[in-house]
Amino acid sequence: MKQRKCKYCKEKFDVKSNNHWLCSLDCFIEYDKEVKAKKWKKEKAKRKKELMTLSDWLKIAQVTFNKYIRERDKNNLCISCQTIPKKKNAGHFRSVGGNPELRFEELNCHLQCEYCNTFKHGNLLEYRKHLINKIGLDKVEWLESNHEPKKYSINEVKELIEHYKQKIKELKK
Repeated sequence: MKQRKCKYCKEKFDVKSNNHWLCSLDCFIEYDKEVKAKKWKKEKAKRKKELMTLSDWLKIAQVTFNKYIRERDKNNLCISCQTIPKKKNAGHFRSVGGNPELRFEELNCHLQCEYCNTFKHGNLLEYRKHLINKIGLDKVEWLESNHEPKKYSINEVKELIEHYKQKIKELKK
């Protein structure tokens, strides 16, 4: 008689037919529960994704963008205090709250230590001084000027997420 490993408990058992993959009724019940739980998990994730709002997608895009900035600038000093950051943040020169149209502008976001970004609220005087040295006065003045508001659709935000995920992959190579 042929023996096979049970798909659930991994114990060897005697095979009675070709489509016999589980050793007992108990293993069948537990395996069935496991399969149903995996199906439900996928279904729940799909439903949850369908219910996501633009705001939810923007949060994911912001996290992905910030991760890209930290990866891009990982060997740099803090843009404000010029020290090696213990905890790395992606600090925006023009804040996301005050200038949402610049939230995904790469010139507007650079590596910052947590102290400057959080406790010194960006340490903007030093940020500006070092930003001029890094990208030039004309680009800093462009950042400081008025910009057209941007209204993103969910599909545009999904594209942004994919774009920055791809850029992160390329940087890690």
